[in-house]
Amino acid sequence: MPRLPRLTGAATAALALGLVTAAPATGDEPLVTDARIVAHFDLAGGQTPENIALDRDGSADLTFAFARQVAHVTPDGSTRIRATLPAVTDRATPLVQSPVVTGIARADDGTLYVNYATGTSETGIWRLAPDGGAPQQIAALPADGLPNGLALDERRGMLYAADSVHGTVWRVPRTGGTATAWATGAELAPLPAPTGSGYGANGIKVRRDAVWVSNTDRATLLRIPVGPDGAAGPVETRAEGLNGIDDFAFPGHGRSVLAALNSGSKVVLVRADGTFSDLLTARDGLSNPTSVAVRGRTVYVPSSASSTRRDPNLHLAHLRHLIGRG
Repeated sequence: MPRLPRLTGAATAALALGLVTAAPATGDEPLVTDARIVAHFDLAGGQTPENIALDRDGSADLTFAFARQVAHVTPDGSTRIRATLPAVTDRATPLVQSPVVTGIARADDGTLYVNYATGTSETGIWRLAPDGGAPQQIAALPADGLPNGLALDERRGMLYAADSVHGTVWRVPRTGGTATAWATGAELAPLPAPTGSGYGANGIKVRRDAVWVSNTDRATLLRIPVGPDGAAGPVETRAEGLNGIDDFAFPGHGRSVLAALNSGSKVVLVRADGTFSDLLTARDGLSNPTSVAVRGRTVYVPSSASSTRRDPNLHLAHLRHLIGRG
């Protein structure tokens, strides 16, 4: 989740949302081991990692929010820039002022999709072809919104973008086209001022026949069923009290979630019954984590350093076992 700029130039602010500490597996054994930082990034250069998509070989593609970049990071930490989104002159991005690259999703064929928020007509979903080339805008989203998390439903051929300002989940065909307001409502909206920060719907994932969304201001994790006709069903609240929640990931075959808690510099395990416990914390090297990804038993956590202003990085840890349907 992008945060309000606090420095000038490319170093202004960073996208965020979080991590926590260690949830016991059995007895006193931690659920995760071998926690380590594999890559450090340049805060002054705007390399504030906001979101993550994984490749089959264990490498990761990260959005560097304020650098307007998509970076490729190998498991040993080697980093190269895949693409830079075009500069915007009349920028007026809600909440953050600067143009930011936020959510990212990867298709099976290697195509990457990213959200770009600028406050201009360039706001929307952009596509990066597997063989390189310049990023291409495939759908426009409201210039006065802030598209944050992004998810791809490969089976239905749909992209879902969570708009933090409008409290809306936008749906766009994977091939591009007109965005539709797929889901709205108070559950997705930010809290009104002065109580709220302006960040409502934030992280988003597709899970079987449902779209899951986090709401930062309301500290909730939500589930929205996808009907047979593709329409959104009633919003279900699956967990509450997740202060500072950003994006999240499913670590197994069930409904348990690993969620990044940005403001607390934590990642937590959220169980199917809504209870949660710490998995990773600042003691492990987290610095305002923004998202989580899981491949096999490896957990990936980008940290944006949005408020700590210290060490934006990519963190890896190992799950002792896969998390089932609990």
